[in-house]
Amino acid sequence: MKIAVLYDGGAADWSPQDIQSVLEPVATVSRALRSAGHRVVAVPVQPGLTWFDAVRRCDLVFNLCEGVGGISHLEYKVASVLDLAGIRYTGGSAWTMTVCHRKPLLNAVLAAEALPVPEWVVPNGDVPDPVPLPALVKPAAEDASVGVDQGSVVTTRAELEARVAKATRQFGEVIVQRYVAGREFAVAFVGDETLPLSEIDFSRMPGGAWPILSFDAKWKPGSPEDRGTRPVCPARVDDALAARLVATARAAWRAVRGYGYGRVDFRVDADGRPWVLEVNPNPDISTDAGLANMARAAGWTYDELVLRILGAAMGTPDDLPPFRSAELAWSAAGAGAEEPV
Repeated sequence: MKIAVLYDGGAADWSPQDIQSVLEPVATVSRALRSAGHRVVAVPVQPGLTWFDAVRRCDLVFNLCEGVGGISHLEYKVASVLDLAGIRYTGGSAWTMTVCHRKPLLNAVLAAEALPVPEWVVPNGDVPDPVPLPALVKPAAEDASVGVDQGSVVTTRAELEARVAKATRQFGEVIVQRYVAGREFAVAFVGDETLPLSEIDFSRMPGGAWPILSFDAKWKPGSPEDRGTRPVCPARVDDALAARLVATARAAWRAVRGYGYGRVDFRVDADGRPWVLEVNPNPDISTDAGLANMARAAGWTYDELVLRILGAAMGTPDDLPPFRSAELAWSAAGAGAEEPV
């Protein structure tokens, strides 16, 4: 089978580290696919549709594209093009990407299914009152902890208003959400399989720091927050809580019509109640990323993880989730024609 591995072609301001973080999984996924006997072509996606010429001659797309020209919220448009062309691809649909990438929309979808989501508000100019404190202020349409640092957690009204103003200037729309103190877990799916649970151990965080997965914790190796956030997989968790986390994660995954592979992130409060923080379709599958670590805890090799993701995309059209539709995704995003594909 001929497979195109799609990835973001990047932007002029990307650092060598940015480029490497994108190319590393492209290389490892391509090697795994070639080892299984597939022909592979790596295709960078840039604004416009020149990339599509290579893709349309392939049997399937392994979709590692997390943005277009470095703009992450455009990733759903790549899946939309593949949907319209009838090309099968790995991972989440354009509709699922759209819902999960826009945090207020995701929260609304989850709340409509009576799933536990910390209270949130989208400030429109002035910050409404009251807002539960402490609260977390973050961009409404970014992922990978972009815009999240120690100053994102606010404990007073003055801090809240200042942080909202700063984040709005930088990112546009922001979301303010009640901060949930407690343990942080991740539940991941590949096809129909649930991987071993993972927990973030914050015990090594610098004194006085909030135990959160900030941008530095995820993307600045060797930083104090990176050293202070240690994933533990399998998580040390009792059977009752594990069952509750998995059941809630599966319900959240169904609510966003998740398909292929994904991860649901939680905080568990002092009363043992899980709260959904994020639902992540197509999470990072770098060899040192959380999903690969969870797969290893399940006894899978990295190549097996790649091939299982590929296998999940090989179902018949009747197996695909409802609303795998570019039109619905564009409508949900409120996308304008001025945005590049």
